[in-house]
Amino acid sequence: MNTRLAAARIVLNVVDHGQSLASLVPAALDELEPQEQPFAKELVYGSIRWYVRLAALLDQLVSKPLKARDQDIRCLLIVGLYQLSRLRVAQHAAVNETVQAARAAEKAWAAGLVNGVLRNYLRQKEALERKLDQQPETLFSHPAWFLARLQQEWPDDWQAVAAANNEHPPMTLRVNTMRQCRNDWLDRLRNTGAGATEAPFTEAGVCLDKPVAVDRLPGFRDGDVSVQDGASQQAAVLLDAGCGMRVLDACAAPGGKTAHILERGVNEIRVTAIDSDARRLERVAENLTRLGLRAELVCADAGDPEAWWDGKPFDRILLDAPCSASGVIRRNPDIKLLRRAGDIGKLAKTQGKLLDRLWLLLAADGILLYATCSVFKQENEDCIADFLSRHSDAREETITSGWGRPVQYGRQILTGEQGMDGFYYARLVRTNS
Repeated sequence: MNTRLAAARIVLNVVDHGQSLASLVPAALDELEPQEQPFAKELVYGSIRWYVRLAALLDQLVSKPLKARDQDIRCLLIVGLYQLSRLRVAQHAAVNETVQAARAAEKAWAAGLVNGVLRNYLRQKEALERKLDQQPETLFSHPAWFLARLQQEWPDDWQAVAAANNEHPPMTLRVNTMRQCRNDWLDRLRNTGAGATEAPFTEAGVCLDKPVAVDRLPGFRDGDVSVQDGASQQAAVLLDAGCGMRVLDACAAPGGKTAHILERGVNEIRVTAIDSDARRLERVAENLTRLGLRAELVCADAGDPEAWWDGKPFDRILLDAPCSASGVIRRNPDIKLLRRAGDIGKLAKTQGKLLDRLWLLLAADGILLYATCSVFKQENEDCIADFLSRHSDAREETITSGWGRPVQYGRQILTGEQGMDGFYYARLVRTNS
């Protein structure tokens, strides 16, 4: 399989068919030689990350749109333009190899088009790029609705958030403190020649200087360490579950927060982890097995407790609610293309319903921790404000910390702040009233 053609076909499936990178990339990369896979992944993620800008650039370079049956060639041109505008690939190699990809697609007629468009870009590069820099949508390579919402809600920060969304994310880890302390594991890592520092505002976090394959991490297979962003690592700390407590982790997949809760409780917390997707729940099971942890796993709709709840209240509930994922775009750039403006209100309704249903399962004086990986207020502080107006037995407990920023209710991390993903947390205590 031609590497650039494989990348273009993945881009096509995202752009035209609404599929996610998470569902496409693993299987597609398996068809390539191992040495080609990192470059192919860079082509895919980079082309999607900069798609809004690259598509506008391409529109300036072609005289008329390509036919529907030739959208694979359009995506191949996007991949070619990404190489020339963003990667340190020799220009002649980028052009020639992308032309060969057109031939590999059995569309020899497109070879001349690809060659002409890419060489025309190189001749006009400075003028074309300057024009794109004049509009926020193409400057930051985001949909217009997304930027408008960011600007309205975060007028002093929207440009920094948009810029952070286009950066390569750091690789952050969580050391399993049941097995060793963070400093000891850091020493083991440094003995391999890799560089890393303690992740700020975390108990067990480590930020690598450069990403590496997980099988090169000391003790990964034995459960000594896991991949988890620093923002996500705040959940188990805020939940503050003690040994012997009954804990519900709703919407638990892929299980990073479940595992962290158990590690902090030395595997002496009774955790029920729920997810409605059986395949994603398998990932939770795999992660727990690797880490030597145990939890009750339930494949069910967390919002329908009558189908799975045993009637015994939980001391702690973590609701990592389904959301727009607008805070993790730097890790999942396809969100920019898959999410729509109307999705935010629909998601907020789902979040409110989940809060109402799960609240009934919480013991008196128990804590429900509400979390999203969103930067939009309608899914976060507005959702909590609405919930508190409906429940007289709920009290918000202020989160005091050095990370993020306080908002009306809860605490918000904007993408890139302190090196973290965009996240929101609110702690809700059930009173006796």
